[in-house]
Amino acid sequence: MINKYCYKELTWIDLESPTREEVKSIMDEYAIDPLIAQELLTPSIKPKIEIYPRFIYFVLHVPALKHSHNIQVNQEIDFILGCNFIITTHYDNIDPLHKFSRVFEVNTILDKAAIGKHAGYIFYYMFKRIYAGLNNELESLDDSLREIEKDIFEDREKEMVIVLSNTSRNLLDFKLAISHHKEILSGLESISDEFFNDKGFSKYVKSLLDEFTKIHDTVRSQSELLTELRVTNDSLLTTKQDETMKTFTVLAFVTFPISLAVSLLTINSQWNPIYGHPYDFWIILGIAVMIVFVLLIFFKHKKWL
Repeated sequence: MINKYCYKELTWIDLESPTREEVKSIMDEYAIDPLIAQELLTPSIKPKIEIYPRFIYFVLHVPALKHSHNIQVNQEIDFILGCNFIITTHYDNIDPLHKFSRVFEVNTILDKAAIGKHAGYIFYYMFKRIYAGLNNELESLDDSLREIEKDIFEDREKEMVIVLSNTSRNLLDFKLAISHHKEILSGLESISDEFFNDKGFSKYVKSLLDEFTKIHDTVRSQSELLTELRVTNDSLLTTKQDETMKTFTVLAFVTFPISLAVSLLTINSQWNPIYGHPYDFWIILGIAVMIVFVLLIFFKHKKWL
């Protein structure tokens, strides 16, 4: 599907899961290299950046933990950035891009958009919107971590093992998705002034790098918090298991001498002074209670209870 947005002399072409015919039409219109056109048809494994005389081609991945519309949590966006046009290609409905397209369309219709004199500014405002979406994802993760922290101290350690593992996987996916953003944005910053013939544009890319740094630092802080929560949960779970094992050990230690004493006292033998006595049951019961009482005093003295 092709969506086209125009503002004065600037054009944004947005391709969502494009067909071969759609890519070919864009390739012919904007003189896109056939090798790049081929890459637009299938997802790329790794981010990349390639510089051409008329445009810059680069690939970035964006994590979408809560707003993905398919099973993939990392969404790919291919950018072809020229002086007066920008082409984006993606294979899923990316919410920040969709929201940006609505704002872009309304503002341009009302002539309220102060975009700038080249397409680099479209990319800047577009990625500001994407990074705002990533901050929302991180806020959701932060809420999850706070909820996990609360549940850990409400005796739900077992349930939290799976929750912690899922959250750890989400943070890892997030970290992997943004791992190459700094490399790509730094490459853009180094060539943007010359490519767009705009001496001041690199500071806009630098501001995107600052946004990335904030997001990266937040992810690192959340990873450290998650590690601490995992350690705390494991410690509480281990303590609870130790207490359970201690209880079973004490029970076994108490019941064994009682069982031994009762077995000896109930042997059918002429030398057994209790067997056959009119009150033999109560005598045996009293001896068992006395043994339990003595053992409990012993355990208290040893601080095993």
